[in-house]
Amino acid sequence: MIKVIASDLDGTLLGNDGRIAPQTLEALHRACDAGIRFIITTGRNFRGAMKALKGMELTCDYLVSSGAEVRDCRKEIVSCVAMDIDLCRKIYSVLKNYPVSSIFATDDYDYQIGTYEEIEERTLLHLKSNFMNMSMEEIKNSKLFGKRMGTTKIVRDFQKLEEADVPIYKIFLFSNDREMLERIEKNLADFSSIAVSSSFSTNLEITDIRAQKGPVLKKYIESLGYRMEEVMVFGDSRNDCSMLAMDFGATVAMGNADLETKKTAKYVTKSNVDLGVAYVIDQLL
Repeated sequence: MIKVIASDLDGTLLGNDGRIAPQTLEALHRACDAGIRFIITTGRNFRGAMKALKGMELTCDYLVSSGAEVRDCRKEIVSCVAMDIDLCRKIYSVLKNYPVSSIFATDDYDYQIGTYEEIEERTLLHLKSNFMNMSMEEIKNSKLFGKRMGTTKIVRDFQKLEEADVPIYKIFLFSNDREMLERIEKNLADFSSIAVSSSFSTNLEITDIRAQKGPVLKKYIESLGYRMEEVMVFGDSRNDCSMLAMDFGATVAMGNADLETKKTAKYVTKSNVDLGVAYVIDQLL
């Protein structure tokens, strides 16, 4: 019997507009009313997750930053796994040889190394890849650009990042050059204490090897008294595969997931646009 539902956000629970559809929200509320515990499992940090869930009135637990931080239904931190700062320095020594945007994500702000003009250009390019129908000028004048820059701390070098003395949960890379991202991933293979994944084809996400959704979710649900067979998980990308590959009661890939992610899961549902999560919850109930 399924007693816990754990779901990714982007590309899974959220539609392409970045919101939870009313039908999906209704299904989640019905599940919670039936006594099923709901857990968000996302690559976003807690601040980003809360923005996506604003006004949803969901009671849930939070596994954020790909597992680097866990919060209970009271939003209190239960556990966190930050990256070692010396390890981050070594990784950055590899990354700075490539023309790639490197974002050091914390539980609050995102840190980037460079000048304001450089970070502004990287942010515009990043947003442009998601909003191709908008001009650079329109993006620069948009609220989204203002919010993105508002949650970014700019430091001129790695030493300044060290001096900030903040826990780094994830190093997020973005580039439209997918071949370069593949080369970077290969060059990082010697770092045995990290996990490298992605949430879409133009990014890489680097975390401590202990900060992966699947193992962290298993540890958390068992601490609450649940068994693996009582858990259903949803995901759509590589950073969900650590959940989908584990022997939870039901592992469900979205219809919009890539082929490898679908092969990892026990089941495949409809796409996020076609309300795949709501469809499965309706069947479950």
